[in-house]
Amino acid sequence: MKYLNIKNDNSITIIEIQNGSFNTLNSKVLLELDSFIDSIKNDSKIKCLIITGSGDKAFVAGADIKEMSLMNKVDAANHSKLGQKIFSKIESLHIPVIAAINGYALGGGCELSLACHIRYASKNAYIGQPEVKLGLIAGFGGTQRLGKVVSKGKALEMLLTGKMYSSSEALNIGLIDGIFNDKELLEKVINIAKKIIANGPKSITKTIELVNKSYHLDQNDGFNIESIEFGKLFDEKESDEGMDAFINKRKPNFE
Repeated sequence: MKYLNIKNDNSITIIEIQNGSFNTLNSKVLLELDSFIDSIKNDSKIKCLIITGSGDKAFVAGADIKEMSLMNKVDAANHSKLGQKIFSKIESLHIPVIAAINGYALGGGCELSLACHIRYASKNAYIGQPEVKLGLIAGFGGTQRLGKVVSKGKALEMLLTGKMYSSSEALNIGLIDGIFNDKELLEKVINIAKKIIANGPKSITKTIELVNKSYHLDQNDGFNIESIEFGKLFDEKESDEGMDAFINKRKPNFE
């Protein structure tokens, strides 16, 4: 692949976006990302996906403005729909997706991180939605996802001012879930991924599915689905192994 450097650490797959110094998201990068996400949907060997950027400057520093400047309104709407479709595929994956934000995550980069289930950043990271400075709005889901991660007021502050938030500011408002030293970021995120995938794979998948559904369901409907799925897991060998391991004071083996 030209724009994605794919690495594997046992059952953890790492996508490293590589497109110039700032890893901009142009149509070619998006299409390559779309193709790769489709290719791993049913790959049972992959237990966790980490998305990061190449180099030490940027996770993804935004869209390709030169490419966008040549678009008409139909082209732009279709470009927006493409980004939304791909990011929704990422959000809907049955495995945990973790963003390792290793520098600037602006515009589409911030929106990509929002589609991930968990977000960690390096100390040198800056995150923002600067589209208003171009006379535009966020187009890859930012207006819809941001207010579900931070408060409505903070989401609007980010979207209307175009301000870049340092990693410490982002952590304070709940935009990211932790900060690590720049050189340790990926190693720390891989270690967290290993802790996650040591748990029951079916319970991980169901948890992701139900948390995603919680944003779209009435709470009582969500409770009902939670109870049904909770009960179903009692028919799985996975829960037998987990509870037996707890009772007998040993580590569970979910392989």
